[in-house]
Amino acid sequence: MSIEALIFDVDGTLADTEETHRQAFNAAFLEHDLHWNWSPHLYVELLKVSGGKERIARYIDGLNAAAAEKERFRGIVPGIHRTKTRIFAELIRDGRSPFRPGVARLIREARDAGVKLGLASTTSPANVEALISAGLGEDGYHWFNVIACGDQVPAKKPAPDIYQLALSTLGLPAAACVAFEDSGNGVRAAKAAGLFTVVTPTLWTQTQDFAGADLVLYSLGDPAQPLDPGAAARIGAPYLGLAQLEALHAAAAGRREAAA
Repeated sequence: MSIEALIFDVDGTLADTEETHRQAFNAAFLEHDLHWNWSPHLYVELLKVSGGKERIARYIDGLNAAAAEKERFRGIVPGIHRTKTRIFAELIRDGRSPFRPGVARLIREARDAGVKLGLASTTSPANVEALISAGLGEDGYHWFNVIACGDQVPAKKPAPDIYQLALSTLGLPAAACVAFEDSGNGVRAAKAAGLFTVVTPTLWTQTQDFAGADLVLYSLGDPAQPLDPGAAARIGAPYLGLAQLEALHAAAAGRREAAA
């Protein structure tokens, strides 16, 4: 098998977490006595910025407030984000944001086949652990050979830094790995790192630019939730498994070699 590792983004890719994140942000604002409310429409725009602290900072930049007041708000961003992270983990433990169709199946298939697993996300380690434990069980967090997340790298997506860190930790070349993403920034990051990239957009990201992605599906599919006929015809199966990934990955490698 030419694929030696699968590397997953977390938010939106493993589970459609964005509504839960939005609710956690708004609850955190209330705890900090801030009369801010992020509507779904506003949050779609803020999702173009990678990272929760960075989204809060971008929102503050656009406030109609005095410079001194904006500076005060910027000073409490870390505290707001810590509160939001705690609330998000509580919501996830309550069963919000289950894994998307096919994700747990493919992760287990890869693990059983000896394919390494990695995570490459801009979210915080606490968010990752809460989501993985909810989706795969308490041991699931330990199935991953690398968990690269949060502030471990200088630049967040669309910079390739987080994927480069994951590849370095795995000790594998990009040509031996596949990335899974849901956003335009994620696609740009993965492709800049040289990875074959599968995109599964959500309602929050479906209008973003996925140019350069190797495969776009609206889910990975499952026996009980198969892909639509058009998507199934494209990959030659009702859901995406290692066999289909291997064929698509090998075909893309062949095209690169022919173009070289």
